Amino acid sequence: MTDVVEVIITGPDADWLAAFTRRVVDDRLAACGHNLAQIRSIYRWQGSVHDEPEARVALHTRASLVERITARANEEHPYDVPCVIALPVVSGNPAYLQWVLDETTA
Repeated sequence: MTDVVEVIITGPDADWLAAFTRRVVDDRLAACGHNLAQIRSIYRWQGSVHDEPEARVALHTRASLVERITARANEEHPYDVPCVIALPVVSGNPAYLQWVLDETTA
């Protein structure tokens, strides 16, 4: 197990999510973000099933920064309840994992 996690966030469109990703990386809350311009989300919200296009980012960061990323998403995201989930990185290229740690705030 490492101190690195992948934080998945979805958003209403690729442009909004890319700008959000840029701010998070600029502030050293994540080393990088791999954005997918369009995904299809099917979900239940307020009693109805929705089928909508969205965008998705996978941020690579420290586990200790997830709370700050979540707070930032809650402040800036246009959704009432933004999807923010953190997945542990159990292994990987040691040099890459070190780079993630080096590029984020301790």
